[in-house]
Amino acid sequence: MILDEPTRGIDVGAHAEIIRLIETLCADGLALLVISSELEELVGYADRVIIMRDRQQVAELALSELSVPAIMNAIAA
Repeated sequence: MILDEPTRGIDVGAHAEIIRLIETLCADGLALLVISSELEELVGYADRVIIMRDRQQVAELALSELSVPAIMNAIAA
């Protein structure tokens, strides 16, 4: 399933429901591709984060490496 900015511009209640749904789908083993600028959220539910620039993968962070500063460093590199 592909989700593009699933929590952008929605109210707090809907936001919480979408996060719960993402967590449930992940726990059920569904593969999700989430495109998001909400880094704190990604750190909360992602198994890995791939940074893309100009349609090319420029970094990949595994679960053990995930943090907002690590993602920001990969984006800035």
